[in-house]
Amino acid sequence: MSKKVLLLHGPNLNLLGTREPEVYGKTTLDEINQRVASYARKFGVELRAEQSNHEGALIDILHVARNWADGAIFNPGAYTHTSIALRDAISGIHLPVVEIHLSNVHAREEFRHKSLLAPVCLGQISGFGWRGYLLALDALLGSWGLLD
Repeated sequence: MSKKVLLLHGPNLNLLGTREPEVYGKTTLDEINQRVASYARKFGVELRAEQSNHEGALIDILHVARNWADGAIFNPGAYTHTSIALRDAISGIHLPVVEIHLSNVHAREEFRHKSLLAPVCLGQISGFGWRGYLLALDALLGSWGLLD
């Protein structure tokens, strides 16, 4: 049986490629989705990508994912540092979630250093640009015993 993964992107990530490319890179959101989907297929993983700029919509997507997904890769953007509601949603869906950030949030402004979501996630990956999403998929695969 193949695994199914939600690839979830939070606020402002629809602007990737043009928004602060010196921080977030020049890769667009569509390019990230395509690259991660291509990588996932190598492992027989079905990937569904979603993006929203709205906290409630992200929560709804996570709630629905509990009925079909085996895990999630989530870049919550700025909600990382502010959203107890997203933390509760992640905790409530009982799926392994890997938190991902394109930039190294710990090398940036002080307010970006604390994640409210990390304690309820499988782990956090930051600072590796779009390739961090591939590392996040590897983390999920490893948690399922699918990687050596």
